[in-house]
Amino acid sequence: MRRPKASRNVCAMTFAAQPRVLSTTGIHNFRDYGGYAARAGHLRTGVLWRSGQHSEATEQDLAQVHDLGIATVIDLRGDSERRGNPCLRHPEFSGEVVFHPGETATAAGGANGLAAHEEAARDVRTVADARLAMNRLYETLPFRPVLVGTYRLFFKALAERPSPSLLHCLAGKDRTGVAAALVHDLLGVHHDDLMADYLLTNTAGNAEARIEAGARHVREGFGRHMDEAAVRVIMGVEAQFLDTAFAAIRQTHGTTESYAAQVLGVTSDMLQAIERNLIEA
Repeated sequence: MRRPKASRNVCAMTFAAQPRVLSTTGIHNFRDYGGYAARAGHLRTGVLWRSGQHSEATEQDLAQVHDLGIATVIDLRGDSERRGNPCLRHPEFSGEVVFHPGETATAAGGANGLAAHEEAARDVRTVADARLAMNRLYETLPFRPVLVGTYRLFFKALAERPSPSLLHCLAGKDRTGVAAALVHDLLGVHHDDLMADYLLTNTAGNAEARIEAGARHVREGFGRHMDEAAVRVIMGVEAQFLDTAFAAIRQTHGTTESYAAQVLGVTSDMLQAIERNLIEA
């Protein structure tokens, strides 16, 4: 039986101690996805971080990140993305970076070096094309073998380590968005809060700079004839995209819990351990 979700808690959308979004110059979409009401209490703040890649981080950015005490970095990018855009680290960083080797940006695991949203942008010209492509992408994200491998490492880390972690891909919106939403859903965060956190990508930090940077890559690769509005769809997130991913999960496994157990190896004991590490009463 599916366990109940938390009641809607709008107050958890902002923090008194610190803002949800970290102000950085060279790292896009850096934010805390904790703080929401969950089934067993509230997600802790300051332990669940998500962002885009850190390949253009400034020294000040790295100092800010270092001060968060992040002990585990979950890198959802593929091998070729990591080679092409190695993330910068603070000189005193001593944490662990975990990932499953291979390419996550194609369902077949091909070595193309594209981010997931860049892959989806192939042959896109109009807004309608863009939305169709992104929905097709999200149907596959929960099941891509290499991505699933890193998701498994992600949940294993959450179960074993109460220390702060950072979850990221290239833009921190699709592969990262699905992973963060899975955590929220499994821990009983209300769907409205789950979705609000996902959609925060569209406004977090300097969203225009993120869109501009991503659009440049898309246009240089294969999007020269793409409408400006279509570029914004590709570089943003919409509720329908995440709904598509969860619908695909339900279609194949019935519930998120069944998917997590059968595909990600998240046992009931692991889920209880994650709650102990991440939930405060």
